Amino acid sequence: MSDVAESPNFPNTNQSKNCWQNYVDYYKCIGARGEDFAPCKQFFKAYHALCPNEWISKWDSQREEGTNPSNFEV
Repeated sequence: MSDVAESPNFPNTNQSKNCWQNYVDYYKCIGARGEDFAPCKQFFKAYHALCPNEWISKWDSQREEGTNPSNFEV
C-alpha cells in the first residue's frame, strides 16, 4: 500500500480534516457510483492511511445508526 500524497488543500501537519473529507467522499462516491467504481477506492485508501482506526470504527457505527452528522447523500 502506498502513502497518500500530500494535498495542497491541507498544508498543515494536522490531517484530521483531510481524513474526514476522504471518509465522507468515499461513502458519497460509492453511494453515487457503487462499490465497484474504481476511483472510489482512492478515497478508501486515503482515509485508511490518514484516520486512526478508532475514528473509523466510531464513524462507521454512527453512519449505520443514522447518527453521524454528515450527509452521505449525493
